[in-house]
Amino acid sequence: MQPMSAGLLEQFVFSKQYFDREGLIVAVRDGRPVGFAHAGFGPDEEETVLSTDLGTTYLLMLHSEHRDDALADELLARSEAYLQDRGAKVLYAGGIRPLMAFYLGLYGGSELAGVLATDPVLVDACRRNGYREIDRVLVLRRDLGRLRPAVTWEQRRLRRMATCDERYCPAAGSWWQATTTGAFERLDFCLENSHSKQPLASVSFWDIEPLSTGWRVPTAGMYDLHVAPEARRQGLATYLLGETFTRLRNRGIVLVEAQTMRGNTPALAMYQKLGFETVDHGYVFRKGE
Repeated sequence: MQPMSAGLLEQFVFSKQYFDREGLIVAVRDGRPVGFAHAGFGPDEEETVLSTDLGTTYLLMLHSEHRDDALADELLARSEAYLQDRGAKVLYAGGIRPLMAFYLGLYGGSELAGVLATDPVLVDACRRNGYREIDRVLVLRRDLGRLRPAVTWEQRRLRRMATCDERYCPAAGSWWQATTTGAFERLDFCLENSHSKQPLASVSFWDIEPLSTGWRVPTAGMYDLHVAPEARRQGLATYLLGETFTRLRNRGIVLVEAQTMRGNTPALAMYQKLGFETVDHGYVFRKGE
C-alpha cells in the first residue's frame, strides 16, 4: 500500500466521477478517525456505465492502535449494507478486474490483486464473515537488469515474419478504461504479420505510479497480453515479450510486474520460461450467489 496523502486520495479516489461519499464508511473514536471501509462497484458488460449488480469492499483499514476484530467486522457489515441497498446480489472483497474503480496505483501493482496476503485486517475479516476464497492471484516480477535476449532459430524466423510496433498512450477502448487507466502513462506493443499486416499479438504496459516511485525502482506493469486465436501455439507471445522487455530496458525500466490466476497453467509456464518469479499473492473473496 502506497503511503497516503490528501493529494493522492483526491486523484485516485475522490475525483472519480462515480465516487459516492455514502460508500466511504469512516469509524470515529473520541472524535478521531480510526478506520474506514470503502465500498464500490464496477462497469456493465459493455463498459459504458456503472453497474450495481456486483459490489466489493475495495479497502478496509484500521489505525495501528485500533486493530480490533469487532471494529473490522462492523465496518465490513456497513460496507455490505451499502452495496446491497443499491442492488448488489454478489459481494466481493478487494479490487479485481473488472472491479477496479479505485486505488489502482496505490494498492497492489500491475493490477488490483484482490486482497493481498500482506493485508491481514481485510483477509481475516472476510474469513470471519462468510466470504469464500474462490481464486488466488499470483504477483510475478522479472528483473530486466539480468535480461539476455534469446538468439535461436525460432526467434530469427519470427523476426522475419512479424513486425513489432509500439503505441504511446493509445486511446481508451471504453468509458471504463478511460476512467480507470486513461490517466496513466501507457505503452502498447503490437505484433503483426510483415506481409499481410494482420494483427498477431499484443500486450500493454503502464508505469505503476505512484507505487513505482515508492519502490524506488522504475517498474512497468504488464496487462492484457493477447494472441490471435489462429496464431496461437507458435511462440508469438514469448517472442513479443522478449522484444518488449528489450525495448523497456532501453527506456530505463528495471522491473516488469505481471499477474495471473494460480490455475492458469499455460500462463505460469510461459512466465517461468521468461524468468519471472512469484513475489506475492492475493485472495479473491466472494460472498453471495
